Amino acid sequence: MNLAAARDFFAGLQDRIVAALEATDGGAFRRDPWTRADGGGVSRVLEDGAVLERGGVLFSSVRGDRLPFAATAQRSELAGRAWQATGVSLVLHPRNPFAPTVHMNVRLFVAEKAGSEPAWWFGGGMDLTPYYGFAEDAVHFHRTCRDALAPFGAELYPKYKRWCDEYFYLKHRGEPRGIGGIFFDDLTDGGFDRCFALTQSVGNRFLDAFLPTLGRRKDMPYGGRERDFQAYRRGRYVEFNLVWDRGTLFGLQSNGRTEAILLSMPPHATWRYDWSPAPDTPEAALYADFLVAKDWLADAP
Repeated sequence: MNLAAARDFFAGLQDRIVAALEATDGGAFRRDPWTRADGGGVSRVLEDGAVLERGGVLFSSVRGDRLPFAATAQRSELAGRAWQATGVSLVLHPRNPFAPTVHMNVRLFVAEKAGSEPAWWFGGGMDLTPYYGFAEDAVHFHRTCRDALAPFGAELYPKYKRWCDEYFYLKHRGEPRGIGGIFFDDLTDGGFDRCFALTQSVGNRFLDAFLPTLGRRKDMPYGGRERDFQAYRRGRYVEFNLVWDRGTLFGLQSNGRTEAILLSMPPHATWRYDWSPAPDTPEAALYADFLVAKDWLADAP
């Protein structure tokens, strides 16, 4: 296990992603370094940009005395151990309603106990949340996710896609958050080097997955109707993050930086009572054609 190498990769990944986003938006991300007794990190934040209404790209390297239960889905016996964690997490909320929200996270956890070998695992993934659906964007995003995993086994993309579909699902609404992507956790198969390489591949392909879609959609004309629907659907994003997301729960349970944890929230969101879109509208098409379980690559090369 090489925690230092993972930490260096994640810090460099943050820098590369921020540089590319600044070139796209034209604005500068605020750099907010922080240190505490239990670690530190750098929060990179852009608000009210020309393209990104809100964006956060966060790097952290932290430790604690008792691992919260939310940190691991499958090995609850590790809860309560001393732990270390490092990674990058980002959420980008574009201004244009035709450009989707995107989330990406890659991370390494280490749980330690006196007299036992350290337990480590990687996790991460990326997922896309459109407000107006475009099949071209969905296919491109999923193809890039598939290609990031391909060197490590053809079975991984369908496995991690299914895991993503199941994880980013609002059970209280009976609907997915978006069109999915890939999600993995508790990754140890094949040893540290293989798992680290897989996690690097996912992180390195994020810009390839998202920037072409952002470039196609950021300048499309829109009006008040589209902004209203974007705000309504952003409400679902808030609901998922506060009710179901294990990353949010872990951050709050481990005494994380609340400002950074809640940076994933959209800048504006609305709720309506018992609302549904009118038939045969672009808003209705989102529900019918995109917020459904689908193999986006069934007919794609």
